[in-house]
Amino acid sequence: MSGTGDRGRPLAGVAWMLASGIAFVGVNGGVKHLGTDLPAAQSAFIRFAYGVLFFLPMLGPIWRKGFPAPVWRLFGWRGLLHVAAVVFWFHAMARVPVAEMSAIAFLNPVIVLVLAGLMLGEPLGMRRLLVVLAALAGAMIVLRPGFRAVTEGHLSQMAATLCFAVSYLFAKRLSQLAPPGVVVAMMSFSVTLGLLPLALWVWVPVDLNQMVWLGGVAGLATFGHYAMTRAFVAAPLTVTQPVTFLQILWSAALGALAFAEPVDPWVIAGGAVIIGAVSLNTWAEARRGLALAEAEAESVAP
Repeated sequence: MSGTGDRGRPLAGVAWMLASGIAFVGVNGGVKHLGTDLPAAQSAFIRFAYGVLFFLPMLGPIWRKGFPAPVWRLFGWRGLLHVAAVVFWFHAMARVPVAEMSAIAFLNPVIVLVLAGLMLGEPLGMRRLLVVLAALAGAMIVLRPGFRAVTEGHLSQMAATLCFAVSYLFAKRLSQLAPPGVVVAMMSFSVTLGLLPLALWVWVPVDLNQMVWLGGVAGLATFGHYAMTRAFVAAPLTVTQPVTFLQILWSAALGALAFAEPVDPWVIAGGAVIIGAVSLNTWAEARRGLALAEAEAESVAP
């Protein structure tokens, strides 16, 4: 017997994660298509401004909710981190091949593992340490420093991945203090406000075609997050996590077909190492959680 929230529908979980991956690759393609005609801060501002239109009806109820000052500070710090992350990401997307962007982005959960140990006191342990080392090895395969130039675009994407990881930790804390919809809405509001002065500083004229493309990027990103959430509800991470590897393959295909970027087997191999390490850790954590749940059930059994 399976309900809508029991994570017992693996085929649905895989399907939703596939849809999420396609949407996020579409986001990458849309930003890549826009290129460098618009400054990164301006492109990011317009993209998030579309999101604000969606969440605008929530602004009044959020304000009347009366969260304590520490929660508002957390919202603010997360917004600042996300502002830096999206500016770095938009800057890198116009300068780095699509497949390399996807591969580097998969370091996000690995960075979260390390930062959780440093900031939240969660122990790394030998297994997690090996996962981190394997993922870093995968990143070196993708970047290959010393064998080719590591550009400012690569460094910008690494900075974006780090900022996104810290933002995730703030989101994890905020999820215990506010409803999920409020956390997402406040991210959109705070990031849009944070990007506004940066965008005005470098503002250039925007044509209708660019507005339409950025609207499409915003729509695909929103759907990608929605589909990912549905995947998490339908099936465990151990089922859905490996599906994310396909994003690198689709990114490589998009780069080759739409932007004439050569398919780099080293990027595919490095991405596979990173995702393999993350998936192995996800599987081990799930097994550990199941074992603890079974032990707790046995301890309270009559």
